[in-house]
Amino acid sequence: MTTRVRLIELAPGGATDAEVVDRVMAVAFDPRYGEAWTRSQCVGILAMPGVWMTLARVDEVVVGFALVRAIMDEAELLLIAVDPAVRRTGVGAALLRGVIAECDGRGVAKLHLEVRANNPAITLYTAHGFHHAGVRRGYYHGRDGATFDAHTYVRNLSAER
Repeated sequence: MTTRVRLIELAPGGATDAEVVDRVMAVAFDPRYGEAWTRSQCVGILAMPGVWMTLARVDEVVVGFALVRAIMDEAELLLIAVDPAVRRTGVGAALLRGVIAECDGRGVAKLHLEVRANNPAITLYTAHGFHHAGVRRGYYHGRDGATFDAHTYVRNLSAER
């Protein structure tokens, strides 16, 4: 069951938000696909130059986040997660629009992402101008040893300026 969302607030996040990000990841990523990161991976990458996190809050509760890394004029959406209780209510779209706007403001020319093949989020990405760019065979490793392909997508931001 989804909940109707009234107001989605986007705000910068950081290492101090690791606990709430970990909670969102625990409910957002199905362990059979091996897509979630550990808390230490998230905190570790946040310390790197060009990395930022955006939190999505509804009624002051963190219900989603996006983690991005920019190098020169390219960026990669490393992680995006939304609590299943508020999926299909605009939280993911708000996060993605926020990431795109931040990238544009930083002069990013291309924004990349990868997603497990057949992940329903692909619809969100293509609706926001991302185009299929390639496949990484057997990229994700589930807890049961199964592997899943990753599809890479790109959006050319410089063509929009």
